[in-house]
Amino acid sequence: MTAITNDTTLFQTLGLSRELQRKSSDELQLEDFLDLMVTELTHQDPFKPMENSELASQISQFATVSGIDELNTRFSDLSGSLLSDQSLQAANLIGRSVLVPLGGGYLETGGSIDGVVGLNDPASDVTVSVYNAGGALVREIELGTQTKGEVRFSWDGTTDTGEYAPAGQYQVSVRASMNGEEFSPYVLTEAEVSSVSIGSGGQGLALNLKGLGPISFNDIAEIR
Repeated sequence: MTAITNDTTLFQTLGLSRELQRKSSDELQLEDFLDLMVTELTHQDPFKPMENSELASQISQFATVSGIDELNTRFSDLSGSLLSDQSLQAANLIGRSVLVPLGGGYLETGGSIDGVVGLNDPASDVTVSVYNAGGALVREIELGTQTKGEVRFSWDGTTDTGEYAPAGQYQVSVRASMNGEEFSPYVLTEAEVSSVSIGSGGQGLALNLKGLGPISFNDIAEIR
């Protein structure tokens, strides 16, 4: 059995260097691992020496764990960088309008609620229904027969009785018919971005919509 003179020789034999510095007192670095291995080899039973495969296995396992830790650190840094870049881009959205799948919108005094109805196939009797916060129907907008695609709609704030509805949140739903069967197409409403915020602990970017509250940046369907 070949004698081991010192741990530096082992480092050189393995093609490693001792330039790694200890990051903190409670972290096991590669240098610590090899020091432990040298001690193990020095005091092993000469009649039952460690097999080369066992030595290689231990080194491989430590390298794998160290690699995973390093990879996690790099991914964490990358995630933080991407979130920072995304925040800067989202800041440019303040004051602009976005289409969101909230099933409703905010009516300002003298304003309107606009949006689109999504049809995967041509449909007839397309109708947009607007409800107030109490669930009462205030207006129905007949869009008639429409082709496949997204169909724009706009509610000017007037009710079916001709009066102007008060400012506030309103729910919007859509129904349509295809081959004699009624179904509910998806609806996206337009909203203004008033500010941008980042969740605690970097949990994600949110856009705060005027009169509607926050929504995840990932849920934005279209920027206008």
